[in-house]
Amino acid sequence: MITRLRSLTPQWTFLVPVLAVVLLLFTWGRSLPGAVVAFVTVVLAGSVLAAVHHAEVVAHRVGEPFGSLVLAIAVTVIEVALIVTLMVDGGAKSATLARDTVFAAVMITCNGIVGLSLLLASLRHGTAVFNPEGTGAALATVATLATLSLVLPTFTTSKPGPEFSGVQLTFAALSSLILYGLFVATQTVRHRDYFLPITRQGEVITEEDHAEAPSTRAAWTSLGLLGLALVGVVGLAKGVSPTIESGVQAAGLNQAVVGVVIALLVLLPETLAAARSARRDRVQTSLNLALGSAMASIGLTIPAVALASVWLSGPLILGLNATGMLLLALTVVVSSLTVVPGRATPLQGGVHLVLFAAYLELAVNP
Repeated sequence: MITRLRSLTPQWTFLVPVLAVVLLLFTWGRSLPGAVVAFVTVVLAGSVLAAVHHAEVVAHRVGEPFGSLVLAIAVTVIEVALIVTLMVDGGAKSATLARDTVFAAVMITCNGIVGLSLLLASLRHGTAVFNPEGTGAALATVATLATLSLVLPTFTTSKPGPEFSGVQLTFAALSSLILYGLFVATQTVRHRDYFLPITRQGEVITEEDHAEAPSTRAAWTSLGLLGLALVGVVGLAKGVSPTIESGVQAAGLNQAVVGVVIALLVLLPETLAAARSARRDRVQTSLNLALGSAMASIGLTIPAVALASVWLSGPLILGLNATGMLLLALTVVVSSLTVVPGRATPLQGGVHLVLFAAYLELAVNP
C-alpha cells in the first residue's frame, strides 16, 4: 500500500514545497494583483496539504501515538505562524484574531472532526470503539486549557475588557505549556497504551500490519520538505492575508470569520487523515488527531501570541463572549458523555456535527 501511495503522491508533494519557496522569493513585500493572489492561494493550499502529507510520512515512521503528535504539532505550527503573520499587519482590528482562531480550532476538532470520525466509523462498522481512558484524559486537558485561556479573561478585573493583564497572560502561557507537556509525556511515555487503537474486544493494537513503514531516508527527506512547506505557508499567507481580510469586510461578515477561515485551512488535511483512520476502524487515532490538535492549538498558540504581544501594538483580547462560552460549555458536556462509554453510534456523531454547524452559523450571523 505504501508503494502504491508513493507512486501517486511524490511528484506534487515534492514539487509544491519548492514551488512555494520560489514563489515566496518573487512575491515577498509586493502588492499582488488578483490573478497572482489566486495562484498564490492555490500554491498555499497545496503547501498545507504537502506539509501534512510529509508530517504523516514522519508520523508513520515513528508510529502511534507519536505519529498523531507529530501531525498535530505540524498543523499547529502553521496555525501559529498564520495568526502571528496576520496580527503583525492587522493592527487593532486583529486584537481578537488569536481568540477567534483558537476557538475555531477547538470547535472544528472537538465537534467537526470528532463528529465526522464517529459517524464514518459507526456507519461502516456498526459502532465506533475507542479507549475512554486516553480520550477522557485528552478531553479534560482541552477543557482546562480552553477555560483558562478563553473563558477566564472575560471575568478578570485587573484590566478593562476581556483581556488578561501582563502577569495573568504570562500565567496562562506557562500553564498552557506545562499542561501540554504533561499530556505529551502521558501520551508517549507513561501511559502510551491508553492512546493506541483497540479492537472491538477491547484489546490494544500495538502493531499495524496494513502498510510497511517508510525508510529512515524517506522520513528524513519528508522532514526536510515539511520544513520547506511550512516556510512557504507562512510567507505566502502574509501575501494573501490582505485579500482575505478585505474579502470578509466586503461581504459584510463578522471579523471572527477570518479566524474560522484560518482554522479551516490548516485543519482540512488533518480532517482527511482522521476520516481515513475512522474508515479503517482506528477511531482512537482519529480522536488523537482531533483532541491533540485542539490541545496543541491552545497549548502552543497562546504562549506564542503572548510572546508576540511584547512587540505587537494593540490589545490582545482572548475572552469569549456569552455565545462562545455557551457553545464551549455544551461541547465539553456532550464530549464527556460521548467519551465515557468508550463506544459511539451515528447519533453521537450527528450531535457533534450539529454543534459544529451551529458554531459556523453563529460565526457568520452572530
